[in-house]
Amino acid sequence: MAGTMVSFKSNGSTASGYLATSESGKGPGIIVIQEWWGLVDHIKDVCNRFAKAGFTALAPDLYDGKATKSPDDAGKMMMALNIDEAAKKLNSAIEYLSNHEGVSTKKIGVVGFCMGGQLALYAATINTKVGATVDYYGIHPSVNPDFSKLEGPVLGFFGEKDKTTPKEAVEALEEKLKSAGKTYSFTIYPGTSHAFFNDTRPEVYNREAATDTWQKMIAFFKESF
Repeated sequence: MAGTMVSFKSNGSTASGYLATSESGKGPGIIVIQEWWGLVDHIKDVCNRFAKAGFTALAPDLYDGKATKSPDDAGKMMMALNIDEAAKKLNSAIEYLSNHEGVSTKKIGVVGFCMGGQLALYAATINTKVGATVDYYGIHPSVNPDFSKLEGPVLGFFGEKDKTTPKEAVEALEEKLKSAGKTYSFTIYPGTSHAFFNDTRPEVYNREAATDTWQKMIAFFKESF
């Protein structure tokens, strides 16, 4: 069952996102945060996969309808993203989802990919309704979460050959979480590159790692809230 585009109030205006409701009728709520490409079909498909697994998932559109396949354009859109505005949209998306009739839990899970991975961590520090966070190779130079405000556990997935989020960046993130006394678990997948979960990009997609992370993520969200 495919999802649909929805609108919700955000900071005195209207934001939009892709919503896929649990095929079982109700389920835990999950916010899915886009890569730097925008709200593309891959992210919508992730929401649909969550719905099949019994969750209700919402992917807010942080670029207001803009999307691209060009790395140069994607980089420009990512750097042009107003982080304060993005935070307001994420907060609004969490509030919208937590009150949706298709959501059965008081807490919300958040997962993000690439740019969205870092924003997922950020969302978890600005809204107490976030009960668990999954970071897929997160990176954004302008996003610096205050981990002292993080309440739920973090699951992180990274690629050994990821030049965008190298081992040093992963270790730095780990140190911040450790220093803040937070619960986390990171896995670095051997031989994988940045965006190894994205099955629309055969040049980087790794089926074995993607399948393993999906199974671990589903179990993590079911156990965490």
